[in-house]
Parts: sequence; C-alpha cells; structure tokens
Amino acid sequence: MQYAIGVDIGGTKVATAIVDEAGNVLTESIISTDLSIRAIKMVEKINNEIEQVIKRTGIPIEQLIGIGIGAPGPLDSKHGIITSPPNLRGWIDVPISQLVEQHFSIPVSLENDANAAAMAEKLTGAAQENNNFAYITVSTGIGAGIMAEGKLLRGLKGNAGDIGHTVIDPSFGKCTCGQDGCLEWIASGTAIARQGSLIMGKEISTKEVFNLYFGGNEEIVHLIGKVFRVLGIACVSVINTFDTEKIVIGGGVSKVGDPLFQSIQAYVGEFALNETGRQTEIVPAKLEQSAGVIGAAALCFNR
Repeated sequence: MQYAIGVDIGGTKVATAIVDEAGNVLTESIISTDLSIRAIKMVEKINNEIEQVIKRTGIPIEQLIGIGIGAPGPLDSKHGIITSPPNLRGWIDVPISQLVEQHFSIPVSLENDANAAAMAEKLTGAAQENNNFAYITVSTGIGAGIMAEGKLLRGLKGNAGDIGHTVIDPSFGKCTCGQDGCLEWIASGTAIARQGSLIMGKEISTKEVFNLYFGGNEEIVHLIGKVFRVLGIACVSVINTFDTEKIVIGGGVSKVGDPLFQSIQAYVGEFALNETGRQTEIVPAKLEQSAGVIGAAALCFNR
C-alpha cells in the first residue's frame, strides 16, 4: 500500500492528512490559516502539522511517496509557487514546494485547489467512472477543475479552469477583478449574500438568503432564480467547450440541493449545443469535507 500527504490550504484553514492510494484518509489535522504572520512562518506551521500526522499514524517517512498541496490561485504549479491569491493576503511569490521539500526531502506537488478536488472526485468520489468531466465549486468564489480524456487540464502555469471570471452578464456591474458581470460576481456564495443584503436592506449571510428563498420571499426567490440560471449558463459553456459527460458541483452553495441541481439540469437539457451535451449529468460532489486533502494526495499517486 502506498501513502501520501495531502495538504489543503484555504483562506481560513489548512487541512493536512495522510491518505492511502485507495483514497482513504488515515488521519487528518486542521489548523487556522493565520494571515497576520508572514507566509513563510505559516508554512513552518504547516510543516509542523505534517510531522504530527506522520507521527500519529506511525508510517515511516520512507513509505510516503510524496506531499501534495492544493491552494487557491493564481499560482505557478509547475514551479511550486503560490503567486498572489486574493484569499491568502500577503502570500506573494511563496515557493511553497521548495520550502516543504527541503524540510522533508520527499517530492512535493502543488496544484490549484479546484483541480485537486477534481482529482479527489475522480479517485474516490462522484466521477470515478468518468474521464471527461468538470468539477465546479460554488462557494466564496467559483472555480473549476477540468478532466479531459482522463488527464487534468492545467494550462500554462496550472490556472486553467478559473471560470469564475468568465463574463456572463455585464449588467450586474463590476467584479473585483475589474471586469463587468463575471460569473463569480453574480453567483458565488459571496455574491448571493451581497445581493440578498441589498434586497433586504441589511447585511445577511448566504444561509439566511436561502432561508428566505425556501420561505417564499418573492424578491429573494426572483434573485435565486437568476443565480440558478446563470450557473446553468456557466455549465452549458463548460459542456460546449470541453465536451464533458458529467459536471460535479461542490462548495457551500451546492448544499441548497435539489432546486439548484434540477434547475441546472433543465437548463443544460434545453440549451447545450448537441444531444450528448444535453444529456450531461449534473451531480453533487461526494467528498465535500475531505476532497481537498484527498485530491492533493492524489497528485502524488498520479504524478
């Protein structure tokens, strides 16, 4: 049996786990992402957590085939550098692969977090039988991992799949990236909370917006209807571009359940360009809690 370390770095927490080649998590540790300290100090904390999970399992380091790291982009996966993620304030050109590899003397791989989650869904989640699929996360932001003919589509530096900054409808106003009407500006969890707060005249959370939606608030129902349609448009664009057989949707917004998936499936069934595209399955992710660490570890198994 082969083992790898998976590290999932997010804006609020870092998860670290030992994962076997079947995708089973042996042990996992979660710490807060401290953005008040220098990035190199946070990497030292991550190295310490890696040491602790290794100790807890008792697996000799010689049996670990590598360490995989999933992190938000932009990044340079080919050179192991986290370049400038908006969710990791102050992490500018951090050579994280080098820093971790020097500490443990075993190979380290860096990947965009959405790509890592796609790897996890392929290894042991909702897309095990699929070689052409997209994993889309709809959470604080929106991103995608694209699997084409059984291989992860990375692009020049590992940032392929950043569909959140595809322009959908300029009438929604200026996104944080500077463009007008980006998908993420309209349909992410953050966007839903922002627009719901404007409607209600007070600051409310994404969860509270959906509570109002299920409660039948007319204006909120109209808002969420637009959001679901925009997500349908995004899925059709992915299907038409990459000829996928399945789209796996994860992230906090996916927890709304059937109304979301039924709406997107109906839109895809009507508007995808060809017959096979219109039959694309739209399904929820299976590995929400552990997708990041499993996918990061899978980078080592699939190196």
